[in-house]
Amino acid sequence: MPDNFSMYSDRVMEHFKNPKNVGDMENPDGVGHVGNPTCGDVMELYIRVDGNVISDAKFKTFGCGAAIATSSMVTELVKGKTIEEALKISNRAVAEALGGLPPIKMHCSVLAEEALKSAIDDYTKRNKDGPRQSRRKARSSTKHKSQ
Repeated sequence: MPDNFSMYSDRVMEHFKNPKNVGDMENPDGVGHVGNPTCGDVMELYIRVDGNVISDAKFKTFGCGAAIATSSMVTELVKGKTIEEALKISNRAVAEALGGLPPIKMHCSVLAEEALKSAIDDYTKRNKDGPRQSRRKARSSTKHKSQ
């Protein structure tokens, strides 16, 4: 059943029609992958972390308009946040930033929160010894050493 777009806020429609930060990320520091088997929405969220701050986020989502909008919004909300601050971003915060979601679409904001937490969890597992400099900085300092 297609979305009834009249039930969405202007902000949801903006993030659906013109999503921010969509696409792949080369060498992400963390990747989150979540899906909802009931509705078929699938989200993949990539983060880049510099020090302890999320400097960039991108996503790829297969799903309804609300799934795309919540994915877009969570990438906007997380940029510039520390890992600790990002972990506090709830599905309600995502929905509120979009001007609300219909109750039947709140599961999309839950997926966005879960994708973010999954990406942070992946980052944490990759960096058990604590935050590190970004891969770009690490690569550039390695190049200088070998020259």
